[in-house]
Amino acid sequence: MEMICLIYFSILGILSLILFILGVYFMILDYSMIMEFNLISLNSSSFMMTVLFDWMSLLFMSFVLFISSMVIFYSSEYMHGDLYINRFIMLVVMFVLSMMLLIISPNLISILLGWDGLGLVSYCLVIYYQNIKSYNAGMLTALTNRIGDVALLMSIAWMMNYGSWNYVFYLEFMKNDFYMTLISFLVVLAAMTKSAQIPFSSWLPAAMAAPTPVSSLVHSSTLVTAGVYLLIRFGICFNVELKLILLVFASLTMFMSGLGANFEFDLKKIIALSTLSQLGLMMSILSLGEFKLAFYHLLTHALFKALLFMCAGNIIHNFMNCQDIRYMGGLVNFMPLTCVFLNISNLSLCGLPFLSGFYSKDLIVEVMSMAYLNVFIYMIFYISIGLTMCYSIRLTYYLLMGNFNFLSLNNLSESGYLMLKGMGGLILFVIFSGSMLMWLMFPSPYFICLPSIFKLMTLFMIMIGGLIGLEISKFNLNYKLKSMNFYSISLFFSSMWNMPIMSTFGVNYYPIFMGEYYKNFDQGWIEYYGGQNLSFSLFKLGNLFQFMFKNHLKIYFLMMVLWLVFLLINL
Repeated sequence: MEMICLIYFSILGILSLILFILGVYFMILDYSMIMEFNLISLNSSSFMMTVLFDWMSLLFMSFVLFISSMVIFYSSEYMHGDLYINRFIMLVVMFVLSMMLLIISPNLISILLGWDGLGLVSYCLVIYYQNIKSYNAGMLTALTNRIGDVALLMSIAWMMNYGSWNYVFYLEFMKNDFYMTLISFLVVLAAMTKSAQIPFSSWLPAAMAAPTPVSSLVHSSTLVTAGVYLLIRFGICFNVELKLILLVFASLTMFMSGLGANFEFDLKKIIALSTLSQLGLMMSILSLGEFKLAFYHLLTHALFKALLFMCAGNIIHNFMNCQDIRYMGGLVNFMPLTCVFLNISNLSLCGLPFLSGFYSKDLIVEVMSMAYLNVFIYMIFYISIGLTMCYSIRLTYYLLMGNFNFLSLNNLSESGYLMLKGMGGLILFVIFSGSMLMWLMFPSPYFICLPSIFKLMTLFMIMIGGLIGLEISKFNLNYKLKSMNFYSISLFFSSMWNMPIMSTFGVNYYPIFMGEYYKNFDQGWIEYYGGQNLSFSLFKLGNLFQFMFKNHLKIYFLMMVLWLVFLLINL
């Protein structure tokens, strides 16, 4: 079992290194390459497979392969004892291959193949543990993502107005065309479902039912980032109205998930909500027209979020699959190295100066401050940064500093050396990747001219958020809220503004419930004039035609006899 994991780890790691070197080479030369492979030639029609290699696709592929290699190495110990480990590894590899196909495709058909591959394999991975919670989460994930798949299928149909499905040829000079506006709207809808923006957010915390290595891969660099990557590719042809709609939804998602994470007690759900918050940040800066910045944050976020999930997995593993942070505490005494990794990735997520998250987040916020927009967007960006710090400090307090509330007879230790090595492979990149990518992607620095108070606003919000996070952690929030009759409000915030209820009961329970009243109201007339009577009429008509076709010679001769009789009578 470990041998298979090591083989995949080695192959993916070497590929990642090669692609990174190629990506840097392409970036320096400002070089891109479109390759076409002729699959089938039939008469005068050619079926071509097109792939696009430029610095963006190569770098992203390199990061995805690197993280997936570390995740597979980590899984060899995390999933130890699983009878079907080979199937698990195969599913993870299929997942990565689907993402590869999506990244290198300049063609909507092959994008759909990768997109659907991600959706199907993610369903198999979410239901991996095969219990009721997993099945429900898997169904919610799959059905929400189907909306995006249908939007992509519709955009493929609208692209038949052009000469081919290679969208890269049409983005620039067809941007004012009505068809391209329609296609871009459908692509934005697809990206919003895959990247879990409001109102499709409920599937992302539900997908935490998957094994933790899968969560680490899904929530850092593959499934949820597919939507952002698609928008980076399509971004040239978006009009102002579409960007504004996307900006509103993305900023609300960022705010909602940051607020919700402060009321959550499930370790993996807190990290999932932080992913949602970062996706909102990427989408909102993307809708302000800064595609390179969105991509930059996408890469840095992938590294520290993968490490954060791996640390959470190690903690859950040691706590006998307990995920409630109220049971944890004082972990720094039991699992020092895991806590160091967790703390570094958490502070990187907050945007603490000179860690990788700081470079991308600070630049994004400063560029947003320079852009002339409105107070609502300005405030929601800074409040979301404060909320990120708030839930990160709360998590750190509960895990590292609070009282240890687990079983007094326990066996907490850092004996999982393979898991620690898997995490150790990421830690240097979490610290240094921000500055490294900054030097590579922005060789000529951005000139940002802001007043001192605006320049220091990010640090102020980090400090204020940290202080609030520390204060709300010091007392048992749940108990206090109950005593102050605010329990329903906390429930509202922690359940993501009731979105999971709307996603499940809203589309399932209420139509069936209302169906009873409709049945009594129309007394079966809708059935008579609708589907049932139509099928009955078609059945009768079909029988008549069948009778006529089976006996057509008899009917022909009978008609001939009748015609002769009619002729004789007239004579």
